[in-house]
Amino acid sequence: MTEVRVRTATTLDAAELVDSMAALFAEDAGERDSTMSVDYPRLFGVDGFTELVALPDKLVLVAEADGQVIGHLTGRVDEPSPIRLVAVATLASMYVRPAHRGEGIGARLVEMFRGWAREQGADRLAVTAYASNDGAVRFYRRQGFEPMSTVLEATL
Repeated sequence: MTEVRVRTATTLDAAELVDSMAALFAEDAGERDSTMSVDYPRLFGVDGFTELVALPDKLVLVAEADGQVIGHLTGRVDEPSPIRLVAVATLASMYVRPAHRGEGIGARLVEMFRGWAREQGADRLAVTAYASNDGAVRFYRRQGFEPMSTVLEATL
């Protein structure tokens, strides 16, 4: 079994982050939400991910095996506001390549996100998953996330 390393991304990871995010969009949004642009990660591109990695208020993690990125996690913290009175760390995206699922990599990514959120002074964690993505919903529930709200949409 190959050793998997989870670490903070660097600008050198930008091209592989594009690929990881593109795989997430194709597999998740591409299968569940026709209103999402599955081309977005490639349009955001290496330059966009290079800038994202360099932002001090964002978290970008990669999981790598044999020198290749096999997964990622991105997150941010939204400060308290008059509407939401606590700081909320949002797990914006996470992906682990199918060949590496079930190895605890996703849980390691979430645990590092949780530690970063604590360091940033967050009071809560949040994540969004498609309701039809049963696997993601089960995974996040195992990580301690509970349903908080439901978004309902209708076409016009």
